[in-house]
Amino acid sequence: MNISQLAPYLKENEEFMKNVTIWVTNDAKEGRYEPFPDTIDPRLAAYYKGRGITELYLHQKRSYDSVTAKKNTVVVTPTASGKTLCYNLPVIDHMLKNEKARALYLFPTKALAQDQMAEIAALVDAIGCDIRTFTFDGDTPATARKAVREAGNIVVSNPDMLHAGILPHHSIWTKLFENLSHIVIDELHTYRGVFGSHFANVIRRLKRICAFYGSNPTFVLCSATIANPKEHAENLTGAEVHLIDENGAPQSEKHLVVYNPPVVNKQLGIRSSSVKEAASIGTLILKNKIPCIIFARSRVRVEVLTNYLKERVKGAKIVSYRGGYLPNERRRIEHGLRHGEIEGVVSTNALELGIDIGMLDAVISAGYPGSISSLFQQFGRAGRRGTPSIAILVATSSPLDQYIASNPSFLITSSPERATINPDNLLVLMDHLKCAAFELPFSPDERFAAHLSTTKEMLDFLSQQGVLKFTGDRYHWMEQIYPANEISLRTASQENFVIVDTTRNNQVIGEIDYNAAPTLIHTDAIYLHQGQQFYVDKLDWDRRTAFVHAIDSDYYTDAQSKVDVHIIEDFDCRQFALPSSSADQTVRPAAALHRGEVNVREKAMMFKKIRFHTHENLGWGKIDLPESEMHSSAVWIDFEEDVLASFGGRENSGALLYALSYLFQNIAPVFTFCDVRDIHSMQMARSNYSGKPAVVIYDAIPGGAGIAERIFEILPMIADAALRAVEQCPCETGCPGCIGPMIDSEAPVKKLAAQLLRIFAVE
Repeated sequence: MNISQLAPYLKENEEFMKNVTIWVTNDAKEGRYEPFPDTIDPRLAAYYKGRGITELYLHQKRSYDSVTAKKNTVVVTPTASGKTLCYNLPVIDHMLKNEKARALYLFPTKALAQDQMAEIAALVDAIGCDIRTFTFDGDTPATARKAVREAGNIVVSNPDMLHAGILPHHSIWTKLFENLSHIVIDELHTYRGVFGSHFANVIRRLKRICAFYGSNPTFVLCSATIANPKEHAENLTGAEVHLIDENGAPQSEKHLVVYNPPVVNKQLGIRSSSVKEAASIGTLILKNKIPCIIFARSRVRVEVLTNYLKERVKGAKIVSYRGGYLPNERRRIEHGLRHGEIEGVVSTNALELGIDIGMLDAVISAGYPGSISSLFQQFGRAGRRGTPSIAILVATSSPLDQYIASNPSFLITSSPERATINPDNLLVLMDHLKCAAFELPFSPDERFAAHLSTTKEMLDFLSQQGVLKFTGDRYHWMEQIYPANEISLRTASQENFVIVDTTRNNQVIGEIDYNAAPTLIHTDAIYLHQGQQFYVDKLDWDRRTAFVHAIDSDYYTDAQSKVDVHIIEDFDCRQFALPSSSADQTVRPAAALHRGEVNVREKAMMFKKIRFHTHENLGWGKIDLPESEMHSSAVWIDFEEDVLASFGGRENSGALLYALSYLFQNIAPVFTFCDVRDIHSMQMARSNYSGKPAVVIYDAIPGGAGIAERIFEILPMIADAALRAVEQCPCETGCPGCIGPMIDSEAPVKKLAAQLLRIFAVE
């Protein structure tokens, strides 16, 4: 069976279609083409024409013209639209004409870098030119690194290696920096939040070193669709950027489906598990020999789904792919996907990016990934060979997913989200200022970025702390430590935990980042890996090691944490009043929205044992691990106590605060282009700052990443969407699809929450 047969089969299936809230078919579209430019090296044109590329897509030609004119350029087109040619064509053409030229290619993952390395190597071999291309990452052997530094015309790397392995050692990379003509940054949209904030500072350091060696490279950036590509590219690079966003690539027929699992308990509004429904749909697709990828929002869900599919589709090659797998295992899976050896893969968003993962015809997203851009990146994994494809979003019971399921046209008609970074976050900025000072001394009048008038104040502070020393009209690095090693671009912590299988001669089978360890590999947890269960015998916190053994368990574990938020400082405030009636025009203050800084303490407390398939709770256990602490940015709403009590009485104030917290946590990611895990929300019976009842929403990232600031600006928009989610939910008293389960409350909390939301939605 193929997609042209599967689509009508599903449309005729009443059981399936009664849960479909929208089915959109995008017809195939022809491409728009331009001839190869006359100025291009004939060998390059002949190579692509020999591969059947006789003309360029419109955006490819425009990109070539822009980059060749030495304009910083950002190309924004859908997945599978040939963006690679947008930078390879002008960069390699330049190198064929300038043998000393060098280029730096940066990709957010090693898998993407390996993909590009293979493509460039094939081109270079075919045309017989002397353009030497090397990857430089953590897997590059020490014996090969000198050759990369000395002979690499194109160095393919990632932000982490640039940060810790290249910039601090720039003196042995002189040939690269003296002749650097182009910097390519692919998957621009991934550089948001804390990762993007760090990376923008890495680019500031890179430009500083380029200036020292006398080079002025042209930036070429590529991105999936976001609302602010030019602004984001300019924030990231600190330079003016030319935007190319008109897509010339042809598009194959694609079916887009939103599937909302059936309600299994109408009174409580509980729906069938999205994991079980995704497994059922995936089973149907895989049994009909249609290659398929399923995305899930967490590592545990990935492993549970893999387990279900392996049980149901006997004989099929089905694998899971996620963070925490060792490099060799990931490379084997990627190779199997590219060569058609794997029929089904279940992944976190690790395979969301543009890596070539073979000829997949179907995509299932088990849960909305948190942004339209991410969803369409996932949907773009199928149909890359020009054949019809199908992409299905299976909604969870969360308000975010239920909002999407109830307003499915939102996916089709809404603009993509904005990418947000905050490179001037003081914690992030100070870290990279130290790295920059280690790399090159600062002069007193130098600015780390053009707008940063505080650079000298920060340098003076570091000098007072003994980190720098001002001598010879320069600030020089004085510490014994190597600053880049102290900073992780992607997480708040530098250390990972390793998982050791004691039944296989203490073999390391995986790794977990510091923040996830307390909830995933605590003592007595079930750690899932490629569908296999491992029992955690002991988590040695000090040695950052979990000792496990294989087990055939009929349950998995899910941990829960306790969080305390302490408000430190209030930066800004907006007032909201009760809507006045036509009879009474008196303005009555109701709530105040604040923006400021908070301290967050979190401790994993307990875990539940959940049976496979039925998802019933089999019991629980305690977790005894250290508490974590961080400072972050937040917004919070202080409610006037009498006003809150007027919505159902003081005894129901806690339930109302919980409902608003639950809604804001789930709905805000739609409008802030962040993952649902990038922000947290909670209710406070009494704020430590004002003593009033409050709901606080904070960035789950040390120092903050600008998300809370965005929420402060657009809270009425978020509240309006939350109000619609409540009003459109078919439950009677409240459920996971709107205000959260309200089993213990006899008050009409759902109705009262809707009334309370109108305070903000009608500002």
